[in-house]
Amino acid sequence: MAEDKRAPAGLRPANQRGAARLAAVQALYQMDVGRQSLEETLAQFSALHLGREIEGEKYLPGDADFFRQIVRGVIKAQLDIDPVIDNALVEGWPISRIDATLRAILRSAGFELLRRTDIPQNVVITEYVDIAKAFFGEDEPRMVNAVLQTIARGVAAEGGLAR
Repeated sequence: MAEDKRAPAGLRPANQRGAARLAAVQALYQMDVGRQSLEETLAQFSALHLGREIEGEKYLPGDADFFRQIVRGVIKAQLDIDPVIDNALVEGWPISRIDATLRAILRSAGFELLRRTDIPQNVVITEYVDIAKAFFGEDEPRMVNAVLQTIARGVAAEGGLAR
């Protein structure tokens, strides 16, 4: 009898950009917490994590170019991205005060919403909420969704901020 290899009901098969987004979040987290340089992190993730198995963890094949675009883009535009995220967060909870994983998720998504206006906002929001669900319970993904919706409305109202 043939084994059924379809994804369980309700789950979308991972795509290369989704895997690149997850790897970008992990790389940004590692840079934030581990104080690793951009070039060290890019080299490590490109060589080891994308599409490989490491210490029993299977990393899906990702779009390596898209991964690098996100990580480099966040680092380059962080001084523009962080204030937008701060404005979307609840008052009294600046980005510097939230969990490092949430920071990496919001910065990656913020970069895409602010600078990659060629990617539909709903795709960006859905992908990063799904990433938040992989790391957290219910509250954090809801917070990620609310913050990203606020940023997306701001971008739409301003006609996009792509540079």
